[in-house]
Amino acid sequence: MKCLVTGGAGFIGSNLALELEKQGNEVTIVDNLFSGTKKNLKDFKGKFIELDISKPFELNNNFEVIFHEAAITDPRFKDDNETIRANTEGFKNIIELAKKNNAKLIYASTAGLYGNGPVPMKEEQKKEILSAYGKSKLMMDNEAEKLFDKMHIVGLRYFNVFGPNEKHKGRPASMIYHLAKQIKEGNPPRIFKYGEQKRDHIYVKDIVNATIKATGAKSGIYNVGTGIATTFNDLIKALNEALKTSFQPEYFEMPYDSKTYQHNTQADTKKAEKFLNFKPKYSLKQRIKDYMEELKWIKN
Repeated sequence: MKCLVTGGAGFIGSNLALELEKQGNEVTIVDNLFSGTKKNLKDFKGKFIELDISKPFELNNNFEVIFHEAAITDPRFKDDNETIRANTEGFKNIIELAKKNNAKLIYASTAGLYGNGPVPMKEEQKKEILSAYGKSKLMMDNEAEKLFDKMHIVGLRYFNVFGPNEKHKGRPASMIYHLAKQIKEGNPPRIFKYGEQKRDHIYVKDIVNATIKATGAKSGIYNVGTGIATTFNDLIKALNEALKTSFQPEYFEMPYDSKTYQHNTQADTKKAEKFLNFKPKYSLKQRIKDYMEELKWIKN
């Protein structure tokens, strides 16, 4: 396939682009390097174009599939208006490119737009927006729904993704990355009191698998998670096991209220299983162990 990956120098985008190329596809990446880094693409052999897709642009390649991963993803980015503008305008531009190429369009949505709603979180449940990022993704989903009968378009509501190539993200990197880093530096892992918040952690390799499978799914919006919620306390136990350490958590006061912080996430995975034919490959402990073995920053 001739594939375009937007945001291909970012966390998920780089993992996706490298796997697509590994599978023998012809891959082009576009990225404005606002938050991505070419260091994630040292093994990439395809075409890289530095480009801001939130502004008018021209691309003349005949793409068969467009994977749209580009976005301002930090829910606490300083400029809410720019988050909404960049994410929604970029999506509109990519829709037009997909139509021009008669290409399938697979794009990243987010589980963040469920807010503190009931779990397990179902695609059709009422949305609770906690950030400009979540608002922008809901606007994208609403736009996509208008096109289900007109083109192949699939939105994927990623849950809490972790894995290789996220180091560059800094503060917005996964809590697994940050907690592991604290432990490797010899410090107790710091979590909110009293560690009973939960997350549906999904490995980026599983995310990539689901995203590629979406090329064969019918148009729609699907959760991509494990369906398993893990408390922060249990996560630290899993990290201690993987790193062969025995740190106890250091608890601190929750600095956010429920209007801006998502306390629990857990995906209802029925639609992903049915329409994407997707199930995560490994248990959380296996995924953490795999990740710890791959982390280059431990020695850098």
